[in-house]
Amino acid sequence: MPANRPAPPEPRLTVTRPTRGRLRRALAVALPLPVVGLVLLMASGHLLLPLQKVVTIEAKMASKRDFFEDPEVERLLLKHGFRVRITRMGSREIANQDIKGYDVVFPSGQPAADLITRERAAADRPVTTYRPFVSPIVLATYREYAEALRGNGVARLQRGSGGQSLYYTLDMEKFLALTRGGKTWDGIGIARYGVDNGNKVLAQSSDICESNSGGTYLGLVAFVEHENDAPDTLPEAERLARDIKPLLVEQGLPSAEKAETYLSADGKGISPIAVIYEHQFLAHQIAYEAEHGTPDSERVLLYPSTRIDTEPQLVALTRDGDRLGELITSDLELQHRAMELGFRVRDTRSDATSVQLKEFLGERDIPAPVTSADDTKAVLPRLPLLERMIQIVGDCPPAEGAE
Repeated sequence: MPANRPAPPEPRLTVTRPTRGRLRRALAVALPLPVVGLVLLMASGHLLLPLQKVVTIEAKMASKRDFFEDPEVERLLLKHGFRVRITRMGSREIANQDIKGYDVVFPSGQPAADLITRERAAADRPVTTYRPFVSPIVLATYREYAEALRGNGVARLQRGSGGQSLYYTLDMEKFLALTRGGKTWDGIGIARYGVDNGNKVLAQSSDICESNSGGTYLGLVAFVEHENDAPDTLPEAERLARDIKPLLVEQGLPSAEKAETYLSADGKGISPIAVIYEHQFLAHQIAYEAEHGTPDSERVLLYPSTRIDTEPQLVALTRDGDRLGELITSDLELQHRAMELGFRVRDTRSDATSVQLKEFLGERDIPAPVTSADDTKAVLPRLPLLERMIQIVGDCPPAEGAE
């Protein structure tokens, strides 16, 4: 038998306590990390987010969602405790569909907003509207097409806008006469500017049945073709709608967002002239200049000599919607960002649009458009008449509540 041997001693765990000097050095190395994080949170406006309530705003929006989908706008809204969740659809769709459960709706123009406010008032549910900015309807095209129109006496180059002008004034009567006469781009000499295009001279809009821009352009054409006057009676409006329909739909009613098509690489071949909003063009120019150091001189705007402004109205349906409307019309940071996105921001002290946009563009050597006091201002038909004209021209279903 093996001899009994003494058992080895149990191992002991020795805990070494750091000296005060070593502890201070360790803390000195570790502390800057949270401090840097704290500074970053403060700078981004997210420091208090875990502690403050963030309200999610349910919204239906048309093209002015460009503003709310901008990352900087999202950051600023979050700083004020708002997150906006957007359901996308055309302005007329917004007016025609159920808006129960939404805090705000933001159609791109007054006709759709009027449909909503009228229906709510009839149901004894009044709403508040906010008009944070303005963006006129324009015809976006390319330099070659604008010069072809200029060569035929239909457009003239705007002067006094600084640099190589990006803007032309379009004689709407002469332009519509080209369309009514069946003139093609080849027929008016577009080949002199290096382009071949056998299509009819025509401005294309988004779907008239859905979009404010399409319906507004219809109203502009109707005003010009009706000798600079809006129809007064339903029979008159119906006759006028049937008369101008070929000026609007002979090449179809594209349903896609025209600004996206126009700004794409293939836009020139798909849609030589597109009905869009001014801010969409200016936002492109601002972004293009920031990347390339110079404006995009290939893309230009045609401002109709008979002009029509659009006044998008944010319609607040709930108290939270009211709070959002008040914020975007009064907060200076949000107003400045709207200007950076090409909008003509309303002066908070008056009903006029801000002149800061012109100064902002000038600082970046981007020419600013010039509005002529000689231009005729078009008037849209009364809402029930406009709705009936939209139905006829676009073969659209009737709007709910339309007379």
